[in-house]
Amino acid sequence: MSQYYNPQRTKNLYDPKSKKPFRLSRSKIDLFIKCPRCFYLDRRLGIGQPPGYPFSLNSAVDKLLKKEFDVHRANGTAHPLMKAYGLTAVPMAHEKIDEWRDSLRRGITFHFPKTNLLITGGVDDVWVTPKGELIIVDYKATSKEDEVTLDAQWQDGYKRQMEIYQWLFRKNGFKVSKVGYFVYCNGRADSAAFDGKLEFDIKLIPYVGDDGWVDGVVRELWGCLKSDKIPSSGEDCDYCKYVGAVEKVI
Repeated sequence: MSQYYNPQRTKNLYDPKSKKPFRLSRSKIDLFIKCPRCFYLDRRLGIGQPPGYPFSLNSAVDKLLKKEFDVHRANGTAHPLMKAYGLTAVPMAHEKIDEWRDSLRRGITFHFPKTNLLITGGVDDVWVTPKGELIIVDYKATSKEDEVTLDAQWQDGYKRQMEIYQWLFRKNGFKVSKVGYFVYCNGRADSAAFDGKLEFDIKLIPYVGDDGWVDGVVRELWGCLKSDKIPSSGEDCDYCKYVGAVEKVI
């Protein structure tokens, strides 16, 4: 991983004098919420947090789920999971669906007024009801003995993720349901043997989103980016704690 990590880059930095729209992903908004200092160091000064290792198994689950739902998208039919939960909807067939799902290069975007920030986000899926209301869907994968829920504090980031996606689609003029869904895949560890196969229990978890906070946070982080002053760290930022501990002993 270290061969790909550049501890101080010179590209993709915010320049207050630039007139070119500055792309800001959904994940960077979440970084600002967690730690304004790490956000500023990353987007303004080019010093990003060391990346974690990729969750290749989660990525494989995402790809397979997209293939599975794409079959029903092409046929205009409901997936069996939707039927099992009594959800009247089908995967949305739209010319931009692949663009919206491309989080690295495209995604769904919104040029936030007066800030010149281009907010972006890559969704996992979008379903649509007979009335034309969009349902934002996110895929998650884990492996745990307990029933999967959204109750853990660290999952607040999942909820914000859903709300930003809902916000982006509303800003693009779509009618969006307040209820989004997490397709949560839980890898089973109770089989008698592995046999080269990992089985999952799949659960559809509804979440009622509230994107009322997004506009205000975007304006706050814009003010942060424009400033020449490095902001304070987040209350519980492990990276800032680590840097502070190192500074004390060196």
